[in-house]
Amino acid sequence: MKLILSRKGFDSAAGGVPSPILPDGRLLALPIPDATSTIRYGDIAFDGAPLTSLVTPLTRGRVRPEDGAHLDPDLIGDMLPRAPGWRPIFGQSGQAQGHLRNQGVGPGDLLLFFGLFRRVEHRKGDWHWAPGSRPCHIIWGWLQVESVVAVDQARGGDYAWAHYHPHFRRRPDPNNMLYLARRRLALPGLGEALPGAGIFPRLAPERQLTAPDAERVSQWRLPAWCYPGDGRPPLSYHANRQRWRQHDGHTELSAVARGQEFVLDGDDYPQALPWAGELIRHRDR
Repeated sequence: MKLILSRKGFDSAAGGVPSPILPDGRLLALPIPDATSTIRYGDIAFDGAPLTSLVTPLTRGRVRPEDGAHLDPDLIGDMLPRAPGWRPIFGQSGQAQGHLRNQGVGPGDLLLFFGLFRRVEHRKGDWHWAPGSRPCHIIWGWLQVESVVAVDQARGGDYAWAHYHPHFRRRPDPNNMLYLARRRLALPGLGEALPGAGIFPRLAPERQLTAPDAERVSQWRLPAWCYPGDGRPPLSYHANRQRWRQHDGHTELSAVARGQEFVLDGDDYPQALPWAGELIRHRDR
């Protein structure tokens, strides 16, 4: 089994700003803009209100209610009206999908989604970035793969519940794939029933990738077992050993600025999947 760190949501390139950390510590991973999507920001609900009540002021009006949203991964059932049979879903294509294919990612593997976040505050009737707050990379969701289906093969009735997804708006492409979530998580040593996909609702130190004292968001603090010693292959896209350092009971990594999916093989890092399982088990804290 493989563990994949998957970069998703707003950042300086896609959306132009981080996703918000709300004053009560809740996380909201904002879907990136997508002009081809039939899902509008004004259609997506969060906390009983349209998503644009947050997105529009934080982007200073650059993202409007009528703009298309690439809601992917789509993990929260009540964000949109759903067709019968809906389940959490993730789409990938292009070079990023080629990397997943080359790494052998498929059924049973676990994606942990991370993104760029920053604290916000509500004042003078609107949302603003909290003064003095700094952006950081945070793990905000997960999906364990039950099956991988090509979009071009999923346009029939069996997958009608998924046809709203932005990857169905693309031209025929054999490299345009859907990753469907398991109903229940299945990880080695995990004895309790946990959902196969979902979100981490709020900020927690163990799910923050950026080191607390980092000058750059790409300076990560990871568990000690992540260090690629003893001939083990490192996290994909991070083969340069100068990016890695062991320090004071943890691993420091200078993460690459580009690339969406970083893959770690559980056979080489047996602690990886139990670690992820513990994050999910304690998802509400």
